[in-house]
Amino acid sequence: MAFDLWIDGDVAWAQGRHEYRPLGCAVIAVNDLFRARDFRPRRREPSLPPSSYVGLFASLGQVNDHLRGRRRIFETQPSCDSRSHNSKKNI
Repeated sequence: MAFDLWIDGDVAWAQGRHEYRPLGCAVIAVNDLFRARDFRPRRREPSLPPSSYVGLFASLGQVNDHLRGRRRIFETQPSCDSRSHNSKKNI
């Protein structure tokens, strides 16, 4: 079992691969997590730019761990407003 992952803006796509039974594709918001029931065999992979391809993961858990890690990175980055606010204090 393996999963391809694409992220395009606020949307994440995953395609499940298996030797004898394709899972199809799933699409979710990037702040959500994939579940097995999200995959539809009739839904096809997205036609997204190559730069949106994240990689191939060995399990759905690894895909979700990657999405959780992205959230932590974005949550810890200061916003533009807080940086400009802090720079005014330093003047």
